[in-house]
Amino acid sequence: MRFSTSVSALAFAAVALAQDVTIHVGSVNGTSALAFSPSSVNATKGSVITFVFDGMPGNHTVAQSAFGKPCEPLEGGFDSGFIFVPQGASAPFPTWNLTITDDSKPIWFYCAQTAGPKGAHCLNGMVGAINAPTVNNTFEAFQAAAKTQTGVVAPSPALSGVNALASAAPGPLTGSFSGAAVPTGTVVTNGTSSNSTGTGTSTSTATGKTNGAGAIQISGLTAFVAAAFGIVFA
Repeated sequence: MRFSTSVSALAFAAVALAQDVTIHVGSVNGTSALAFSPSSVNATKGSVITFVFDGMPGNHTVAQSAFGKPCEPLEGGFDSGFIFVPQGASAPFPTWNLTITDDSKPIWFYCAQTAGPKGAHCLNGMVGAINAPTVNNTFEAFQAAAKTQTGVVAPSPALSGVNALASAAPGPLTGSFSGAAVPTGTVVTNGTSSNSTGTGTSTSTATGKTNGAGAIQISGLTAFVAAAFGIVFA
């Protein structure tokens, strides 16, 4: 009986450690900005990171990268696709939920938008981190490196990433909100399949099969459409 009680207490403690976090995409304290806010967070395994696309006007992505290549997609990494939020839009804004599957390693991400009055967003420091180290490869070092890059590489839409995954595409994409190259497909976790599709208006949809990491394979044409969408609505 005592053993059973201890196991239950440990299970409860593990659940309690999950830290759900909200990150605003394209806004800081309600004001439009080329930033994720907060830009660096800590989260335990099982925590859900909710990205809220509320920067107005804005057309941003959340794409996984590596510390050494902050503005390039990480192989097998996640990508939300472009989410367009027009000026004057009102809540509820589109969101994207990312679940942390491994909190022992940092997760780096960037905005892949290449157009706008100030140029490519990643080159302006629009990057973020989850569980970044406090020494050496810090978030500050990652952001500084992003600003020195010569270009931004467009990612492929993907629900699953390295050490994190999403079970659904960003949404809802209704009314004035729209998306391009939002990820669709099937994510398999613990032997259970879950289908995901974007909702509402979408100018481009990725199709194909998932690889072992769950990333969606898309054609060059789809990637081109996504980039063009970003340029038009930057």
